[in-house]
Amino acid sequence: MKLYCLSGHPTLPCNVLKFKSTTIMLDCGLDMTSTLNFLPLPLVQSPRLSNLPGWSLKDGNAFLDKTELIDLSTVDVILISNYHCMMALPYITEHTGFTGTVYATEPTVQIGRLLMEELVNFIERVPKAQSASLWKNKDIQRLLPSPLKDAVEVSTWRRCYTMQEVNSALSKIQLVGYSQKIELFGAVQVTPLSSGYALGSSNWIIQSHYEKVSYVSGSSLLTTHPQPMDQASLKNSDVLILTGLTQIPTANPDSMVGEFCSNLALTVRNGGNVLVPCYPSGVIYDLLECLYQYIDSAGLSSIPFYFISPVANSSLEFSQIFAEWLCHNKQTKVYLPEPPFPHAELIQTNKLKHYPSIHGDFSNDFRQPCVVFTGHPSLRFGDVVHFMELWGKSSLNTVIFTEPDFSYLEALAPYQPLAMKCIYCPIDTRLNFIQVSKLLKEVQPLHVVCPEQYTQPPPAQSHRMDLMVDCQPPAMSYRRAEVLALPFKRRYEKIEIMPELADSLVPMEIKPGISLATVSAVLHTKDNKHVLQPPPRPAQPTGGKKRKRASDDIPDCKVLKPLLSGSIPVDQFVQTLEKHGFSDIKVEDTAKGHIVLLQEAETLIQIEEDSTHIICDDDEVLRVRLRDLVLKFLQKF
Repeated sequence: MKLYCLSGHPTLPCNVLKFKSTTIMLDCGLDMTSTLNFLPLPLVQSPRLSNLPGWSLKDGNAFLDKTELIDLSTVDVILISNYHCMMALPYITEHTGFTGTVYATEPTVQIGRLLMEELVNFIERVPKAQSASLWKNKDIQRLLPSPLKDAVEVSTWRRCYTMQEVNSALSKIQLVGYSQKIELFGAVQVTPLSSGYALGSSNWIIQSHYEKVSYVSGSSLLTTHPQPMDQASLKNSDVLILTGLTQIPTANPDSMVGEFCSNLALTVRNGGNVLVPCYPSGVIYDLLECLYQYIDSAGLSSIPFYFISPVANSSLEFSQIFAEWLCHNKQTKVYLPEPPFPHAELIQTNKLKHYPSIHGDFSNDFRQPCVVFTGHPSLRFGDVVHFMELWGKSSLNTVIFTEPDFSYLEALAPYQPLAMKCIYCPIDTRLNFIQVSKLLKEVQPLHVVCPEQYTQPPPAQSHRMDLMVDCQPPAMSYRRAEVLALPFKRRYEKIEIMPELADSLVPMEIKPGISLATVSAVLHTKDNKHVLQPPPRPAQPTGGKKRKRASDDIPDCKVLKPLLSGSIPVDQFVQTLEKHGFSDIKVEDTAKGHIVLLQEAETLIQIEEDSTHIICDDDEVLRVRLRDLVLKFLQKF
């Protein structure tokens, strides 16, 4: 069993597991932090950004990690854990020769589609006056300023996919439900479990009859809107692969939400606007719910909230219809009937308005002060670029960062000098190291495998030994472009036996509670399922003489020699030999057993734990006589 590690980003994993005869890709996250090396793409031409020295993202590059470690056309299936970990799917399904099946839950697919659609829309709606690619030549790249000159394998960076490629990729996905068991070629069985992190997010169990691998990626034990995490099913794992832990282990999500609300209220009371760069799904649902409870008490009922995204409407609607994927409290609301999320009421009362872009209706409805939720969190493309340019010159305004995927200081770099206030309230509900330690003690896997980053404290806090995975035995770590041999070997395989063959068996008890029986059968293997079938009966002669064939010399299965079990007590065996007329008997001990010498008959009998040999010179009558005496001490079956 081997694990191929294709991604260096622990929260955007892409690993390939070879288990039995199957090749399984675990997630295909797209690391977009490299976009921070480029200038923003303004929706409206910005003289200030155009005059900045640097590199533009105008060729629409997206960024793939290492795929030459393994031939992706050999991958049988892809298992998706959540919608953030499927953003590279079109690159794999449309450009690598992949012909397998992708498994994911329905909310993961639908919300993943929205994220991809928003990304494509953000990139394609900005005119591309020119495209640059010669800089990817290694001789030119080394002359560029840092960090571009240090970027790894820029030749593998790709242009952003199209909606046609997105739709084609999503058509290859087979929808699954929690606890649904899926057979892969009869070799292994995969099962998605609720991970508690996002709508439809999953951990995966990959198991055969005698081995079990758990894949834990992007999980949460906090009580938010998704179904709670299924921990019990992770028990008794031979290997637990752990990825997607919180990116900000020292920040408490509840206190971050409190800071978010208080800073938002402070800004709008002073007549300023609040900008929240965000994804169109996920944390935004929880933020809107907290604001719903906070608005009236904070005196914000007259402040408009705007959600601007090409997929804003779809995102808000999807969150209300996936009732069976929500936590129990929100499920019960559906049957009252009430909307599970309170943003439905905010929309009905016109406190929350959503728009596909800043053009059209938004231009007519826009009034200040206000709160705007929009993307992209990197501040490199999307409507957020326009608002950074619009509001950045006033100290009354505030930008609040809630997504932990991008360094907010690097995100702000192209907009400096900046007068607006910047607040960092990263909200990451995924498992922290204290929760991981408790989880591992409860489920007790034999081995834990995780990214190298989790086995040592963060570089900026090297003294914090509590900010790493603590388990016994110590976790095995992997890094990008590494192949890991997982530390256990398969020892058993399940074989079924046909009923008529089972009826013919005659078990013999060799020890209390242990019985054995010999079986002569044909092993039939198909689709990794093994069945013992009765041997074919020899063909009956039809009359007349036939030439004898070589196959006729093969003995019938029914006359096979019996198997023997038991041990030979040497002292009793010597007494038996003397009773049958043998004399001058000498016994020698060896490392493996005993040697009985019949000096008068010039014969030697080797008695070992798993074999007995009778050695005599061309005296077949004597050999058979001694063999019969040995067999008296053994059981036949």
